[in-house]
Amino acid sequence: MSEEIIAKLSRYITSDILKQPNRKIDPDEPLLSSGLIDSFHLVDLALFVEDNFGVHIDDAELSASTFDTLNQLAAFIQQRK
Repeated sequence: MSEEIIAKLSRYITSDILKQPNRKIDPDEPLLSSGLIDSFHLVDLALFVEDNFGVHIDDAELSASTFDTLNQLAAFIQQRK
């Protein structure tokens, strides 16, 4: 299940946010702390997660501790389901 979540998140980030559909994101690659995703795109990503995985994200959870890697985000989603 985690691999499916990571693949879906990765496709969204590379296609819709980065506009680089052929780019590969390692599941442990920093997204926020590296600057790959900025705060504006973080909100877009949070809305994508809520809409596609049926989980609610509080504003306080929009941070690098939850969203910095695909693995962290997938674990967060699985915990909330």
